[in-house]
Amino acid sequence: MTKEKNKESKDVKQGCLFVISAPSGAGKTTLCSVLLERFDDIAYSVSHTTRKPRPGEKDEVDYFFISEETFTQGIDQGIWAEWAEVHDEYYGTSADFLESNISNGNDIILDIDVQGAEQILAKYPDVITIFIMPPSLDALRERLESRGTDSNDVIETRMKNAEKEMAKKSIYRHIIVNDRLEKAKEELIGIFEKYRK
Repeated sequence: MTKEKNKESKDVKQGCLFVISAPSGAGKTTLCSVLLERFDDIAYSVSHTTRKPRPGEKDEVDYFFISEETFTQGIDQGIWAEWAEVHDEYYGTSADFLESNISNGNDIILDIDVQGAEQILAKYPDVITIFIMPPSLDALRERLESRGTDSNDVIETRMKNAEKEMAKKSIYRHIIVNDRLEKAKEELIGIFEKYRK
């Protein structure tokens, strides 16, 4: 009986881990939403963050909004598969969530920044990494300004970070330039279909 159970657990196909990164304002959230509509059996890893919710964001849906104290305790306890401090706030991914889904054969989307992607690559070398590029830095600035959610100082910080993130795009297996949303959607869906066969 035990041998049969062991055989069954070995026969379970490991899930694919997809990491999607992009500078703030490059359209990553929109593209991730498209994927979740298209592939309703894929798990989306909801990150934990210490930043305050934006208008319309819901706790445990968009993020797990937690205190800085809780987050830093998690660092000490080693509960994060990856974590980073971005724009003076902490973001992290639950290691338990990843492990349980991958071992049960579930595919997962991780929507994380470049720092987080580097940490995930070190732990999961088979991860499928995708970087979403804006058409240009000027176009990115226009998108950030048109959102109307950030101050000029925040936009300047995001622009500086975008340049640093784009300089590391070579660590990603796939790069999509989001100049036309429909085209970017097709490219992204094509990548997922290729690996999920």
